[in-house]
Amino acid sequence: MKDLTTGSISRHIVEMAVPMAIGMLIQTLYFLVDLYFVARLGDAAIAGVSLGGTLMYVVLGLTQMLGVGTVALISHAVGRKDQADANLIFNQSIVLSVLCAALTLAGGYTLGIRYLQSVAADAATVAAGISYIHFYIPGLALQFALIAMGSALRGTGIVKPTMIVQVLTLLLNIVLAPILIAGWGTGHALGVAGAGLASSIAIAAGVLMMAIYFARMEKYVGFHGDLWRPRMQTWKRMLAIGFPAGGEFALMFVFMAVIYSVIRDFGAPAQAGFGVGGRVMQAIFLPAMAIAFSTPAVAGQNFGAHKAERVHATFRDAVLMSSVVMFGLTLLCQWDPAWFISRFTSEAEVIAVGSVFLQIISLNFVAQGIIFTCSGMFQALGNTWPALASTATRLLTFVALALWLADRPGFRLEHVWYLSVATVALQAVMSWLLLRWQMRKRLAAWS
Repeated sequence: MKDLTTGSISRHIVEMAVPMAIGMLIQTLYFLVDLYFVARLGDAAIAGVSLGGTLMYVVLGLTQMLGVGTVALISHAVGRKDQADANLIFNQSIVLSVLCAALTLAGGYTLGIRYLQSVAADAATVAAGISYIHFYIPGLALQFALIAMGSALRGTGIVKPTMIVQVLTLLLNIVLAPILIAGWGTGHALGVAGAGLASSIAIAAGVLMMAIYFARMEKYVGFHGDLWRPRMQTWKRMLAIGFPAGGEFALMFVFMAVIYSVIRDFGAPAQAGFGVGGRVMQAIFLPAMAIAFSTPAVAGQNFGAHKAERVHATFRDAVLMSSVVMFGLTLLCQWDPAWFISRFTSEAEVIAVGSVFLQIISLNFVAQGIIFTCSGMFQALGNTWPALASTATRLLTFVALALWLADRPGFRLEHVWYLSVATVALQAVMSWLLLRWQMRKRLAAWS
């Protein structure tokens, strides 16, 4: 356990963000390697894997319900010096991870195919997407245990073990991708199915490594069989914080599904270009996400210790760091967006769509960084409903206008990207105002 209630706030943020950024960088490398080999299979493969990958947002929503509640409550317990409650939260998160994994397996195999059939541009894209998710869903189910253990460590201020396991897991994934997708060394290429299988094997290895770490090394929180009996009151505490955060990612799934549906008539190259551009954008977001992910633990421990000024300082430092990083990345994407897209595909139509998407969407990078930081602060304060409200406002505005634009004469892909920029700016303003309100409400008595 690391005490984050004393010492330099900026140093704590950096010390937590750097290991997370390293892990995320390796994760980005995996995404890009995976994309590189899938792109060699054609537009339908890219579009199918991209569509199948959007199911990740549903699982991310569920993992956020689990992870956010775990980080927030354990960080509060650490701030109060209440080790018993921290252990209770951790072990109940393990119980919930098993339940969520079962739901993911059942729902993924029954509803995933119907989703792909409803939004894919053609039959080839549907076939590629189905092949991918059949092997990817077990990995998605295993994510819950990985998130539960990593979140518990993050709540105690420890991130290096999670980073090391993440790096090893992703390196395994990178090694498996060309072997399973392209058949390197075996002569048996599985195509897009290999991409899903590589991910599932790597995640399973990560769960095993984290379990070994907790069993042998972790001292502050650990596995206690007597705490595995379901405690509904504890689940209520966790889900009160985690449910809205999970809802944000569930809404992101709706957002992505609407985009794929709206641009479907432009064909598989358009969906593939958006898929490649979206993967590149996710990679670019990672430094700001690492900063944002450090704020719940830093601000959360200080919230638990009733140190209001340090909570305020955490937000100020984190949002400044995030904005500077995101502004630099915006300039990079404005410089030559086609260069990023052309690293993964030689298809002219896909490059054209992806580069225009990236150039326009980069205009909201700073706003997105502010949103990430605000979401982290809502988690630290133990109330994530305002974050869900700002995301829902953005989604409703975007969906209504996107569907209206799609029926207008002269509708172009660029209209969707500019609309996304405008609605993200709206969400950033709303998130900031809601955070100011929550901080005044929750911290006033301690100032």
